[in-house]
Amino acid sequence: MKKAIGIALLGLGTVGGGTYRILENRRKEIEQRLGQPIEVKKVLVRDVNKPRATAVPIELLTDNPAEVMNNEEINIVVELMGGIEPAFTYIKDALEAGKSVVTANKDLMALHGGELLALAESRGVDLEFEASVAGGIPIIRPLKVCLAGNRMEELKGIINGTTNFILTKMTQEGSDFSEVLKEAQELGYAEADPTSDVEGLDAARKLAILASIAFNTRVPLDQVYVEGITKISARDIEYAREMGYTIKLLGIAKEEEGQVEARVHPAMIPSCHPLAAVNDAFNAIFVRGDAVGDAMFYGRGAGDLPTGSAVVGDIIDAARNHIRQNRGRISCTCYDEKVIKPFGQISCRYYLRLRVADKPGVLAAIAGVLGDHEVSIQTVIQKEQVDKDAEIVLVTHKVKEENLQKALQILDSMDIVEKIDNVIRVEQD
Repeated sequence: MKKAIGIALLGLGTVGGGTYRILENRRKEIEQRLGQPIEVKKVLVRDVNKPRATAVPIELLTDNPAEVMNNEEINIVVELMGGIEPAFTYIKDALEAGKSVVTANKDLMALHGGELLALAESRGVDLEFEASVAGGIPIIRPLKVCLAGNRMEELKGIINGTTNFILTKMTQEGSDFSEVLKEAQELGYAEADPTSDVEGLDAARKLAILASIAFNTRVPLDQVYVEGITKISARDIEYAREMGYTIKLLGIAKEEEGQVEARVHPAMIPSCHPLAAVNDAFNAIFVRGDAVGDAMFYGRGAGDLPTGSAVVGDIIDAARNHIRQNRGRISCTCYDEKVIKPFGQISCRYYLRLRVADKPGVLAAIAGVLGDHEVSIQTVIQKEQVDKDAEIVLVTHKVKEENLQKALQILDSMDIVEKIDNVIRVEQD
């Protein structure tokens, strides 16, 4: 019998447990596909005596990373701990030791992906990270391999299940954000501290990874514009519905004239767009290439078995490369150094909802300020009483972000404008 390819898992939480179960349940099929067995040799945990949902033989558990890094029988290290440290150090140590690495760590890849991929390439080993972006949805390999013959023009996606669940419930039930957030926390979709999800931070990390791959240039996390969903109200959703739109938190990346833009924020999209039909905690990523045209990848973006599915796929790929001594074939694809477009230079349409004084000449004054900043109004959607004020809802033509923001600053200082209740970008091709 051929010698087994040795696997070490770093972490046995939700994803680690799901990965271990898939490896055990599919052991025979994986061996048939590889022509060689694989075997989990070690599982690194913080506390070997802690009760766990996934049953693992006690002899596999260790709290000593040296038992992984110095073990010559371990060929592939699978990092499923999350966070930056000690995961970053462990991955570097594994790569330095000539071991291939599989990770689901979006935080680490968004911040240090370039450095780690360069290290893997220098050591002639694999660094696979399919599970870091969209759970069980394959997207990194399609971008790197299947769509490599394209010049990617656009990528936009729903890449956070928590916010999609919240917006779906708000849309279907007419509820406000705070009500649905509480329900999402009770159901386990949202953490006790939901900041990373509802403020768009989780999606921004994923978009930094995806945009870097799609446009073959490093997109730093700190150059991804981020805005969350906390200001979205049932009123905004109802206005969107009347206009034929659906509100989603989107990660959007585009390349135009050699410049790349990357942004995460709520957006109104036409209700006929494929992404508008992606509901609950599901994720989807829509891409446009010059050859393939439009394509969309849809599925579960999180969870023990969906994410574990992507991890095991990477393990099998790394194992195939190890067997054939053909590791490090597809490393970093960021061979360009494109300009990241400043957010103020992006252009799109905007939905504005304002509370204003209920008297003649208000709309004309607002239109005058917008016009002074090259913001033209496409539609005045509605004007109705809210308390003692009037509510005006406008949709603009396409305009630069910086122009709109300058106009909003002036509007916010005017006596006739009680409050700018919301500004939402409208994404319409």
